[in-house]
Amino acid sequence: MTDSSIIKRLRLSLILLATGSFLSYQYINSKNDDMIFVKGGTLSTTDPSSKKNIEVKLESFLLDKNLVTVADFDLFVKATQYVTEAEKFGNAGVFDDQLHQWILVDGAYFRYPFGRSKPKAESNHPVTQVSWNDAIAYARWKGKRLPTQWEWEHAAKNGENSTQQYTWGERLMVAGEYKANTWQGNFPSYNTAEDGYVNTSPVGIFGENKLGLTDMGGNVWQWCNDSITPTDLDAEIDSAIRKVTRGGSFLCDPLVCHGFQVNGRSSSTPESSMVHIGFRCARDY
Repeated sequence: MTDSSIIKRLRLSLILLATGSFLSYQYINSKNDDMIFVKGGTLSTTDPSSKKNIEVKLESFLLDKNLVTVADFDLFVKATQYVTEAEKFGNAGVFDDQLHQWILVDGAYFRYPFGRSKPKAESNHPVTQVSWNDAIAYARWKGKRLPTQWEWEHAAKNGENSTQQYTWGERLMVAGEYKANTWQGNFPSYNTAEDGYVNTSPVGIFGENKLGLTDMGGNVWQWCNDSITPTDLDAEIDSAIRKVTRGGSFLCDPLVCHGFQVNGRSSSTPESSMVHIGFRCARDY
């Protein structure tokens, strides 16, 4: 399912809230912050709008080794009394594997990403149902920021101008084992879950890339800092500027959505909360 169709379903009921300025959250400098150094360089890539080959010069930076977990985000909420946009709206986007389509589920938010009638989110899984605005608030609280889409791609390429398809190599399976949490089967009809997971998986369980980063492909899409103009089709539904997401998710079937490639990209409006989008943070070096 394309992002535009997801947005179309979600935007039928969502009403933009004026979020105003962010509160000045207390910066917590945790000694347990696990960040990976990514050496700067020149990234050879493709501009998503013009489709032209470009070169992007990058300074060295730090990137969270792991995705932000449910437990991480819960600490933030408890410390600041932050209310997510999904909670403000009263619902969030969920892919219904029985209906084989996206729906808005009342009461879905980061602690109950599929709704309150479904199991609670596991603490070591990536946090989902967080909007771009929510992710920015968390990052500021941590004294960090969201990575740019180019920083993310540079890190997915292990800080090298590699042409390999995935952050770990050329194949989804290596030595008979899956290297990422993606969709197996035929999206959206059925998912065989051969990789062991129908939905999100514990952060880092599929291993690290060459730099030591986990989940740089699959599990959940990851918010980036960049804005992007909607496609003509998306603009017909909602002309709002989107925010870039990278990395693909557990819903990505390579025959339909090959988002877990290093050059995979999608986008959503900054107030959107979905069950397949999470994030990690960056920091200037």
